[in-house]
Amino acid sequence: MKIHIFGSCSGTEPFPDRHQTAWALDHMDRLYWFDAGEGCGYTAHTAGVDLLSVSDIFISHSHLDHTGGLPHLLWTIRKLNSRLKKLPKYGDITVYSPQEDVYRGALLLLGNRYQSTYRTNFVKETDGILLKNDHVTVTAQHNLHMKPTEEGYRSFSYLIEADGKKLVYSGDVASPEELDPWVSAGCDALLMETGHHSPTEICERWKDQRIGHLFFLHHGRAILSNFDALLKECRKILPNVTFCNDGDVFEL
Repeated sequence: MKIHIFGSCSGTEPFPDRHQTAWALDHMDRLYWFDAGEGCGYTAHTAGVDLLSVSDIFISHSHLDHTGGLPHLLWTIRKLNSRLKKLPKYGDITVYSPQEDVYRGALLLLGNRYQSTYRTNFVKETDGILLKNDHVTVTAQHNLHMKPTEEGYRSFSYLIEADGKKLVYSGDVASPEELDPWVSAGCDALLMETGHHSPTEICERWKDQRIGHLFFLHHGRAILSNFDALLKECRKILPNVTFCNDGDVFEL
C-alpha cells in the first residue's frame, strides 16, 4: 500500500516545484485519487504512475486548488485509453464530489472530443460510506470549511480503511476538532492540511493520540517560507511527522 503525493501546495501563489493538492492511495494495483489540484495528471504520468489504474476520484470541495487539475486528469486517462487501446483496468471511473457542477464543469471543458469507450460517472458526496469493495472502504464526513447551503454540505473529510489500516484525510477543515472523533479512535496515517492551521499547534493538539504517522500537505505561505525549521519544531513535539513534497511516495 502506497501514498503518492502529486500536489502539496495550497491555493496560494505558485511556488517552484509545487502544485496544488492532489494525492492517491495505491492499493492492490488500484488508484484511489483524492483531490485534483492543477498539474496532478501530468505529475503522476511523468513519474511513471499508471493512470489507467484510477478507478475512483474523490473531490473534498469545489475550490480551484482542489479541482483545477480534474479536467486534465480525465483528459490524460482518455488519451492513454485511445493511444494504448486499453480500457481503464477497473472499468468505469467514478468522480465523487459535494457539488455536481464541479464534475459537469470538467466535462464541459473537455468537450465532444472526450467521448470514450468507458463511462465516467458522478456520485454526490454525503456523510457515510461512499465506497466499499473487497479491499477498501472510504467514508465521508462533512466539515465546515465551506458553509452548507440548501443543497447540503459542500466540504468533506475522509476515513480510508484498507487491509486493517486506517487513514484520515482532512481535506480543508474549519477547525481540527472536526477530525477529533477519527483521530482519537487511532489511525495509521493522518494527512492534514496546513494551509489554514499551524502545524505546531496541530502536533500539540494530537501529540497524545495514536497516530502512526502525521503527513502535512496543502502547504500555505507560512510553512513554505520556513519549511525546514518548522519541521524540526514539529518533530520535537511529535516525532513521526513528514512535510510532504510533490513526488513523494510513502509505503504504509
